[in-house]
Amino acid sequence: MRNLSSSLRDFVLVWFGQVISLLGSAMTWFALMVWAYERTGQATPMALLGAFSFGATVLFSPFAGALVDRWNRKRVLLLSDATAGLATLVVLGLYLVGYLQIWHLYVIGVLAGTFQAFQYPAYAAAVSMMVPKEHYTRASGMLELAWAASSVAAPLLAGMLLGRIGIAGIMTLDLFTLLFAIAFLLPVSVPQPERSEAGSESHGSIWQDSRFGFQYIWA
Repeated sequence: MRNLSSSLRDFVLVWFGQVISLLGSAMTWFALMVWAYERTGQATPMALLGAFSFGATVLFSPFAGALVDRWNRKRVLLLSDATAGLATLVVLGLYLVGYLQIWHLYVIGVLAGTFQAFQYPAYAAAVSMMVPKEHYTRASGMLELAWAASSVAAPLLAGMLLGRIGIAGIMTLDLFTLLFAIAFLLPVSVPQPERSEAGSESHGSIWQDSRFGFQYIWA
């Protein structure tokens, strides 16, 4: 078994990269909500932005875990970061040329929520493969801290930076944070788990895997 420093090193690299990426993405989302409010003068578009993103996450979460179990966790994380970067790049381009509309943000919100449904289980599942069992508690705490930090710190940072670098500057910063996260993830090896007896028993269609997962948890 690897020693403590080597066993936690890869996890800390991935964790740190994702913390920075989550902060950047949350800052962009906050800035866009401010833009939507300034453009319409109403709170409804802000609420709809959150509803589209959260709704997509809730809708796809029951099946995301089953799919992540079939796929390579590292590739899922890379694809999630790359897709988030592409979405930010599209919004930035539309904003710079003056074509950005509210409905564009609704579409981006659905995409962001969908990939978040896959990103979190892939990230959480990778923890159990990268960290020794005796450090699960520490790793889980760091994992939750990353998501909590993006929720609390991002609005504060975005509010401070909006007046200085504007919405375009925040989105550009977000792109750099995504590249930062990908750069930290690329050299890291994320082991794939061996299929357990329960996992072999449940192997079937996505619907069967999802149903078995709920039954296993209930039991």
